[in-house]
Amino acid sequence: MAKHLPGGEMSSRILDFIWIADCSGSMDGEKIQTLNYAIRQTIPDMQKEADANPNASVMVRALKFSDGAQWHIPTATPVDQFNWADLQAGGVTAMGMALEMVATELRSFPPDTKRLPPVLVLLTDGQPTDDFKRGLDELMNVPWGKKAVRIAIAIGKDADISVLEQFTGNKELVLEAKNPQLLIQFIKWASTVVKTVSAPRASDNGDALSSVDVNTIPVLTDDDDEIW
Repeated sequence: MAKHLPGGEMSSRILDFIWIADCSGSMDGEKIQTLNYAIRQTIPDMQKEADANPNASVMVRALKFSDGAQWHIPTATPVDQFNWADLQAGGVTAMGMALEMVATELRSFPPDTKRLPPVLVLLTDGQPTDDFKRGLDELMNVPWGKKAVRIAIAIGKDADISVLEQFTGNKELVLEAKNPQLLIQFIKWASTVVKTVSAPRASDNGDALSSVDVNTIPVLTDDDDEIW
């Protein structure tokens, strides 16, 4: 849906949002089911946040990784047309390859001011089984990869937090989902970051991360059951 700025000028600032989802065998069962459910349920919230901000056109896609990595939703899709196709789990955790594929995609972006820093959301419950460092280096060597707001959601107790902190560059943006309820809340929170990243101040000095309010991140409460 085309958006118009005050005075009739069409917005041309693109914000790319990329889900990077672990589909390894350890995700099978409740974890992958909850992930699928959460992303489907949060689409209306994401559309609402994007529609409320005329400064950006939000484009969404998704990449999955297990034995290898491939684009799950390869075409950058306007958020108001976005639909989620459920993931299936099986295999190992080729996280490094996934980051390389994201880096390749970001490398194709033009180095102009018509694009806002992308939002990359990595979801995983385990440890990389390939060369994670190589993948991360590839991502950080791409200007848009370095500028990106990088959020990681650790699913369960076996996720490698140190690896995810390297990905985000900010330990506050490594969110530990210890149960299904928190995973759903974290996915919803991550999806609505488009609102703050696309705010005018996010592009003033190139530091989109400064616009992300970590105080709004959901937290574990005493009545939450830690089942993962």
